[in-house]
Amino acid sequence: MAYCIGIDLGGTNIVAGIVNKEEQKIVHTAKCKTNAMERSWQEIADDMVKCCQDAVEQYGLDWNDIDSVGIGSPGMVDTERRMIVFAGNLPFDHCPLADYIQDKLNRPVFLANDADAAAYGEYVAGAGKGSTSMVAITLGTGVGSGIIIDGKIHTGYGYAAGEIGHTLYKAGGRQCTCGRKGCFETYGSATGLKRTTREHMEANKDSLMWELCEGDINNVGGRTAFQAMKAGDAEGKAVVDEYVLALSEGICSIVNALQPEIICIGGGVSKEGALLTDPINEFINTYAFARFADRRTKVVTAELGNDAGIIGAALLGNQ
Repeated sequence: MAYCIGIDLGGTNIVAGIVNKEEQKIVHTAKCKTNAMERSWQEIADDMVKCCQDAVEQYGLDWNDIDSVGIGSPGMVDTERRMIVFAGNLPFDHCPLADYIQDKLNRPVFLANDADAAAYGEYVAGAGKGSTSMVAITLGTGVGSGIIIDGKIHTGYGYAAGEIGHTLYKAGGRQCTCGRKGCFETYGSATGLKRTTREHMEANKDSLMWELCEGDINNVGGRTAFQAMKAGDAEGKAVVDEYVLALSEGICSIVNALQPEIICIGGGVSKEGALLTDPINEFINTYAFARFADRRTKVVTAELGNDAGIIGAALLGNQ
């Protein structure tokens, strides 16, 4: 039986997962802290190698059982030169990470941006399985995204494509970390949802959302407005309506630009399921230019959760 390893490189943790290639499932993982502060990229890479070795040993495999290793890394990844060009929270600046680890493990190593790896995981083994094209968006601190066209990750001319979170939603709107104002992720991310929730709470001191937060606005979470809405709170519903509209507009722009077969939504907020996907599908079927087409994009919830990045990284060699 053939296996491959997917590495999820994060600012906090490194996770190496052994994936059964036939079943496209994780069978074992090994984990360690990234400890990026005041360390070189080579030291972090050595920990990635050690995680892979630990996973293989713990699962009782031989290295001859491992076909390849894939890495999902934050930041801008040059897949042709096999290096990380830039990663904001890690000491990577044009680092030839894939070649370095390949020399250590003596196995083919593939490299991709972490959001692209997660999108590829959903494409081959999750919500996009069997489709011709897919866009995956993850609603977290920001809006992560990856584009898959004809079975391959679309990285763009300079390897910076797929930053859907930084498309414009509202000119002159909320300040984004990228330096521009009004980016989609400042409204459509979980962070944006929390900000919208707090704004509505400040405007309505009688909202049930205050009770749900125990009177402390700092306790606002991604589920606060949804919980309030389900309990009949009008202000909670207003927050959800405003948030869903932002998502719908952003996703409508994706459909107008790319018209993928599937758009899947991941991240904690996606657990609301049909409360998100039903109105978004209705919106794009009403307003997207593709409403005139015989075949239409379908918006669905991601299926693999945190496993998507490891599975996608592990299977990068399939491209």
